[in-house]
Amino acid sequence: MKPGYAKPLYLLPFDHRNSFVEDMFHFQFPLSDVQHQKVVAVKQIIYEGLLAAIAKNKVNPHAAILVDEQFGSTILRDAKKHNLVTAVSVEKSGRTAFEFEYGADFGQHIELFAPTFAKVLVRFNPEGDPELNDLQLARLFLLSSWCRRNDQLFMFELLVPATKDQLRWYHSDLHAYDRKCRPGLMVQAICAIQDAGIEPDVWKIEGLDEREDCLNIVEAARRNGRNEVGCIVLGRGENEKKIADWLSMAGSVPGFIGFAVGRTTFWSAIADLGSRLIDRKGAIARIAERYQMWVSLFEQRQPKDQIKPVKRNA
Repeated sequence: MKPGYAKPLYLLPFDHRNSFVEDMFHFQFPLSDVQHQKVVAVKQIIYEGLLAAIAKNKVNPHAAILVDEQFGSTILRDAKKHNLVTAVSVEKSGRTAFEFEYGADFGQHIELFAPTFAKVLVRFNPEGDPELNDLQLARLFLLSSWCRRNDQLFMFELLVPATKDQLRWYHSDLHAYDRKCRPGLMVQAICAIQDAGIEPDVWKIEGLDEREDCLNIVEAARRNGRNEVGCIVLGRGENEKKIADWLSMAGSVPGFIGFAVGRTTFWSAIADLGSRLIDRKGAIARIAERYQMWVSLFEQRQPKDQIKPVKRNA
């Protein structure tokens, strides 16, 4: 089966675990039953925000959720009843190197929910620690091979954090690294991951400021006959203006099929709910409004048939 998913994909990710528990609730693991249920209840509110957007704006069937088994098992089952596209996270949360959340039983846990996508988040810098990179590639090959054998779509969230040397080159200016260095490293990373026999159907890509960089990412993702592989742009918790720029940019590039914007969609609504500045209904409405705003921004792109490709050097 050739990799690929070319349909529009408007993803609301709320599979955050460590960051969510510690930064939103200021809880510490292991959680008590009461604490666990509080996290579950908040994720239910986020999910209902998406359902409200669907009911009002009819974005189904392109609407999708990404949530974790730990706090979102009920949501994953309900989403199937609503015929939503679903993705479930496979990785342990908050780890530098990719590890399976459920070890060797990862396949059983994917099968338990039969999601549209099995998703991983991976920090991979091609100029980083080679032993760490090789370790991650070996583990990811197991997952990719399992997905291919079981006709399971595979979503790969690629983060390329700067090495100490790279930061030094840019005088610790992360914005300069993001603009000048990260785009090329992302292309290298995609090629290295593919060359290791790992075949995502969709790549979740950190936002890019230049259209040519977006084109280069798609070219890498679709090289060597991978013509149906899709890319979606993620939000990285950035402010609305930055995300709007990224969505408009990505939306103009064939091969970018959608987005995955999580924290900027729901974080302020949930925080204000916790501070009693808004009620539950207000939180749901704000999440729905933000989600629909991302859909509109992405869809208000220049028509693809009017876009001239960037010339490449021979």
